[in-house]
Amino acid sequence: MFGILFFAAVLIGIYLWRKEKRTAAKAVQIPPDLAAILEGEVNYYRGLSEAEKTRFREELITFLQQTRIDAVGTDITDTDRVLVAASAVIPIFGFPEWHYRNLTDVLIYGDHFNEEFQAEGKNRQYMGMVGSGYMNGKMLLSKTALREGFSNKTDKYNTAIHEFVHLLDKADGAIDGIPEALLSRQYTLPWLDLVRRKMEEILKNKSDINPYGATDKTEFFAVAAEYFFERPDLLKSKHPKLYEMMELIFRQDNL
Repeated sequence: MFGILFFAAVLIGIYLWRKEKRTAAKAVQIPPDLAAILEGEVNYYRGLSEAEKTRFREELITFLQQTRIDAVGTDITDTDRVLVAASAVIPIFGFPEWHYRNLTDVLIYGDHFNEEFQAEGKNRQYMGMVGSGYMNGKMLLSKTALREGFSNKTDKYNTAIHEFVHLLDKADGAIDGIPEALLSRQYTLPWLDLVRRKMEEILKNKSDINPYGATDKTEFFAVAAEYFFERPDLLKSKHPKLYEMMELIFRQDNL
């Protein structure tokens, strides 16, 4: 009898937890000018068809409902929240139904933050990082870097996209620059060979790819993804093989 009562109590607890989570999700305020913010701030969104824009907004809203975005020592606006969500949706837009199950919170700091946090994928002198250990499930972003990533339309950098790509990399269990959850096994060796060659070009000052990409395979993958989503035409022109691989990894060829 005790076992039955215990099992029933567990089921009730799970039901109440899920109900509370759904209620909290519904309480999230979706910016009424969501579409206008995206049109004004996000190049990637502007390049989509009307049907794709609708799906993009739906996926963005789902992200906002499932992920807490909080400010730490600063103020954030609806636009900041939309930019965070857009940074999350862009890398996974080729994967309908994909969700960041390894993320619960995005913490926004005013500018740089110190290095006392336990984290992976450190970037831009701590302008962005993916938490690990006791910070697992959390992402830290600089508000300055978040905004600059979308306001500069001609560079190849976007810190927020960089960090969300680290999360995708981590989906297979490790941040190692080999996105096994996205890349078919048959392409793993060609990818690693391409990464090695491109990192060598960076180290020899024969590349326009961000030098931070030469740190290791992990950072190269995230840096290359920034370039791909920020300046796809330029990447295709200067690094056609890398562009083809990025297109394959992120399934952008069907969009």
